Amino acid sequence: MAEIDYHKVTIVMTDGQEVETRSTYGKEGDKIKLDRDPLTHPAWTGSLASGSTNKTSKLAKFNDKYGDIF
Repeated sequence: MAEIDYHKVTIVMTDGQEVETRSTYGKEGDKIKLDRDPLTHPAWTGSLASGSTNKTSKLAKFNDKYGDIF
């Protein structure tokens, strides 16, 4: 069985905060810049629950097609 290569990478959040972790992604020292994280994702910000959905989202398309069936 091959050994898995875990190495240090830096995760860059949308607000610029950096978190160092170990990963199999990329190579030692790589930076992974997120475009969605707990600060911006609708599931964590509450914007899905409040009804402000992006018109291109699957939920919005479903609601446009079927209306308020529940």
